[in-house]
Formats: sequence, C-alpha cells, structure tokens
Amino acid sequence: MTSHADPDPALVARSVELARGNVAEGGKPFACVVVDAASGEVLHEATNQVVQSGDKTAHAEITAIRELAATGRTDLRGCDVYVTAYPCPMCLGALYYAEPERVVFAATREQEGEHYEDGGRYMSLATFYDEYAKPPQDRSLPSTQGEHPHPTAPFEDHAARHGS
Repeated sequence: MTSHADPDPALVARSVELARGNVAEGGKPFACVVVDAASGEVLHEATNQVVQSGDKTAHAEITAIRELAATGRTDLRGCDVYVTAYPCPMCLGALYYAEPERVVFAATREQEGEHYEDGGRYMSLATFYDEYAKPPQDRSLPSTQGEHPHPTAPFEDHAARHGS
C-alpha cells in the first residue's frame, strides 16, 4: 500500500502540538503520530521520552514503534508516520525496519538546527548523518573488530535454522 494523498495538515499540526506539550512537561521537542494510511485514523501517538525515562533511545518514533509492538503490531506497513522533525539516523533506521508507507515531517533538519542542538560526545545534529557514510575506522565513535575464531557462527546458525 502506498500513500498518494497529500499529507494531512491536521496530523502535521498534531505532531507539533504533542511535541510542544512534551516540552511544557519538561521533555524534548519531538512527537510521532502513526496513522492508518488508507483511512487516516490515528492508531498511536508518542512523544520523545528520553528525559522522562533516562533511555537515550526513547525517541518519539522508537517509542511509538515499541508501544505498537506491545499491542502485537510487528511493523508499520499500511501506516503513515507524522513526526515533528526529519528523523535522526537512529530513528530513520528504525523506520526503515518498521516499513511505514511514508514519513511526513514538520521541520527539516536545518529548521530544527536553527533552534535546537541534540548532539553528544561523538556527533552533533549537523554531523550525525555524515557519520554513517564514513568507514568505521574514520567515524567519531571508535570501533574495531575483536578477535574471535568463528565470528559468523550466530549468522550461520540462523541461516541453518531459518533456511536463509
């Protein structure tokens, strides 16, 4: 199923409204609204819960995916996802795995960056996306392959068990 209708301005506004409410309650300025792509029915709403939970991965998109998974929904096929700002690389990756029909964002990365910086020790909003294109040895986050006599064993086990 592919969404061909124009994004619903009311749902864009709802993501912004939820994010502003989260800020008013001490949270970060991000929200996610998951809707049925065919009917436009809101299936779930979530806000960024990083401050509230202490979980650095509790971004709005990931919170929505996790909460929907708890109800038995294993992906976002057939859904449109409305978010406050273009997803960070972590959320973008999660959305690729969740497979919604489309993502609609209110603010671009550049618009967000004019007023908000959510970086860390190894990245900033402006550099985070670029980190992924670099070879592992050139990224800000140090990483190296550890020694193991059979590093592919778990993947071989999986292929043998699942025929892939």
